[in-house]
Amino acid sequence: MRQQGPEFSRPLEVARVGPQGSRERLNATAPECTALARRLQVPAVHAVSADLNVRPWRGGGYKVTGEVEADIDQVSVISLETFRSTVRFPVERYFLTHGGGDSEEDIDVIEDGEIDLGEVAAETLGLELDPYPRKPGEAFETPAGEGKAEEEPAPAKVSPFAVLKNRDKEGG
Repeated sequence: MRQQGPEFSRPLEVARVGPQGSRERLNATAPECTALARRLQVPAVHAVSADLNVRPWRGGGYKVTGEVEADIDQVSVISLETFRSTVRFPVERYFLTHGGGDSEEDIDVIEDGEIDLGEVAAETLGLELDPYPRKPGEAFETPAGEGKAEEEPAPAKVSPFAVLKNRDKEGG
C-alpha cells in the first residue's frame, strides 16, 4: 500500500525565508477541499485559506503564526442536521532541523529543508474543530418528565479525609 501525501500541501523552502520573515497566503483547490472533508470527517469543506507569517526563530528554526479560515458543513450532535459555518483558528507552530530540539514535544521538524504550510493549516483545522458541533442557537432539551432526578438536591460530598479526621478524634 503506497503512502498518500497530504491533502493540502504547500511546501515552503526555508532557505527562501529572509531575516524579516515571509508572509504566505494559501487557498485550497476544490479537489483539496474534497480530500480535506474526508480527512476531517465532515460533510463538506467549501473553502480553506490561511494567512501565515514565517519568521526565523532560535538559530536555524522558524516560527509560523497567523490564522486559518474554513467554510465547512458540519452535522449537529443535537438535531443531526447539516449546517454550514465559517471557522477561524489561530496558528502558532515552531520548527527546527533534526537534532535542534528533539526533546521539546511542541516543536516540529523541518524535513528536507521545507515546512509544509498547507499541512500546518490542515492539522490546525483537525485539532481545533469542535468534535461536538451544534447549529447556532441549538440547545439540548430534556423531554418532559425526564428531568425529575435533576430537581432533587445532590447528596452532600464527603471528604476523603473525613475518615482520617474521625480517626484522630478517636485517638487512633
